[in-house]
Amino acid sequence: MGVRKKQMAERIKAEKQKVAFAKLNNCPTSPRKMRLVADLVRGKKVESALATLRFNPKEASRRLEKLLLSAIANWQAKNEDANVEDADLIVSEIRVDSGSMLKRLRPAPQGRAHRIRKRSNHVTLVVGSNNNTQS
Repeated sequence: MGVRKKQMAERIKAEKQKVAFAKLNNCPTSPRKMRLVADLVRGKKVESALATLRFNPKEASRRLEKLLLSAIANWQAKNEDANVEDADLIVSEIRVDSGSMLKRLRPAPQGRAHRIRKRSNHVTLVVGSNNNTQS
């Protein structure tokens, strides 16, 4: 029983070496706007994803570009002996969840009030090595 647990722990540790992630919490952009940009880079190689984000005019692309660079740096910190160019990294998962919402009231005609929802989001970006996942 103990040997099997050790083998499972080693396998899980080896799987964790292949991926690195970065999180962006409470980003003051609506999740819908962020998902439009996140869908552009999901599943792409890191180099082409960075190029896509660099030349996209949306504000969300600037934030995702910094997040992707952070995930690459996290992967490099985990795998100090490996080279980023040789690893063939891809954006294996990118998730945009809704965050907290600021609720405000705006005056409306005839004494009514309309609710304003200022949305925010949480982004989780996972970078994985492509050549390790196939073997």
